[in-house]
Amino acid sequence: MLGSIHTEMAALLQERHAPLYNRTTDELELGHLDVESVLEILRQHTTVDPERLLFLWALFEGVPKFYRDCFEQGVLRAPRRELLERAFFASSSPLRTEADNWFLKELHGRYDAILKFVARKPGCTNGELLEHVRQVSADTQEQVGGYLKVLIEKYRIIEKRLPIFAKKTERQGRYYLTDNFLRAWLAALASPVSAMAFRQLELVVRQADEKLAEVEGTALEKLVATLYEERSRKGIGDFRLTERVQGYWDRADTEIDMVAVAGEDEILRLVTCKRSPEKLVADLPRFDGHVARFVTASPRFGGWKIEKVAVAPSLDESARRRIVERGYIPEDLNDLTRDLLVRARTGP
Repeated sequence: MLGSIHTEMAALLQERHAPLYNRTTDELELGHLDVESVLEILRQHTTVDPERLLFLWALFEGVPKFYRDCFEQGVLRAPRRELLERAFFASSSPLRTEADNWFLKELHGRYDAILKFVARKPGCTNGELLEHVRQVSADTQEQVGGYLKVLIEKYRIIEKRLPIFAKKTERQGRYYLTDNFLRAWLAALASPVSAMAFRQLELVVRQADEKLAEVEGTALEKLVATLYEERSRKGIGDFRLTERVQGYWDRADTEIDMVAVAGEDEILRLVTCKRSPEKLVADLPRFDGHVARFVTASPRFGGWKIEKVAVAPSLDESARRRIVERGYIPEDLNDLTRDLLVRARTGP
């Protein structure tokens, strides 16, 4: 529970002198709607094309309230900028103050520098974060460490990720916001919304849309990893995961967006994701070097089948052909959602 509800619950259950302190007997975690449910919302109320899915998922992920808000405004099927204008910029917009009312107000501005930097630079290191905070505020390194601990452990609004297969003591952690809506707000929407008082509406909406397109690059990686895990969990497709899908990086500048492991079948998939199909294809020679370094550093996969996968929101036949010629498996959101859409229509 977030926002004022979280504060009230904490006062009842966690404060030492509260009447229900230390009497919690069970916890129930309520997660987001899965992607199959989001696809069903889109199928019934708008289109299910890859660009639309990525746009809405990068904004709202699997929070049903946000889709309901847009439905009630009549913009769930509207063009991008019209949806943004009606949902965030109009005086009666239901989401204009949502981030503040929903959570940020409860933080009283203490963590602004950290949250904004992590939102705008997902995957930042501890050193990058400390350097940024030194430049913009008077917080010491000890305060930043304490703030991060609260944001990670208490509020679970920031996540520290390690490279796949890394030990928990590994010092190469990277920081990400856990919630798509909050990241989209802090990285793309908050500044344009606040600029409405002195700039033309058309300009600030366009600025928000352009910044949101940048946010969608990282959201694509998260969406593809979520789809891999959901498909495996529901027995869809031929890739049976045995570990959570994660990224990999090391000090030799090796960078793999997603590593998917099918241990029972001894198949390893190394995945690169790009928002633009043209940039995806152009980057494959460089990614080959990352794959080679990863395989060399991971002798445990000797004898395994290594599959290289290139993912974009949508791929035409020309892009697919060029990807195959480079020795990669082409995948787009149509490929990854097709079976889920069939399930949504017919039931599991």
